[in-house]
Amino acid sequence: MNFAPKPSRKHTAHDWMDYLRESNGLGKVLAKTEDLVKLKVSIGAALNKLDLGHLTPKIEAGWRSDSQNELFLLVSSASIATRLQQILPSLINELAKLGIPCRAIKVKVKPAPPPWEVKPRLDPQLDKPKGLNEAARKSWEALLEKLEPGSSLRSSIEKLLKNKPR
Repeated sequence: MNFAPKPSRKHTAHDWMDYLRESNGLGKVLAKTEDLVKLKVSIGAALNKLDLGHLTPKIEAGWRSDSQNELFLLVSSASIATRLQQILPSLINELAKLGIPCRAIKVKVKPAPPPWEVKPRLDPQLDKPKGLNEAARKSWEALLEKLEPGSSLRSSIEKLLKNKPR
């Protein structure tokens, strides 16, 4: 009996997490994402200790790109931003107790999405010009009458008028 040969180890399917953990690409993205998840959990725990745990789902957190010790909180409304501004020193202390050293926290209000939505046009044929309008055609014909017979510009305009319907 002939059996099919075993597939080479080089050609076997890998788990998607293996690709994320590799250092040549997505590994950094995975590490950054895991750090942000841990940060979000720590902020939630700190807010729970300050009796503001209900605000946790409304906050997006991240580190400022130029400094790892400055936390950036993006919130959806000005009232949440104001409440967080009032408790920033306590929040910094609670985060330090949880092992997250930060010297400053910036709170910003996320811009609201626009109330309108851009929709694609359904019929692309409606956008295409159908031909020359009457004024344009008269202008081209007037120019054509002024040109010498046999000139390259005259032949180009004749071609334009022939190919563009009314």
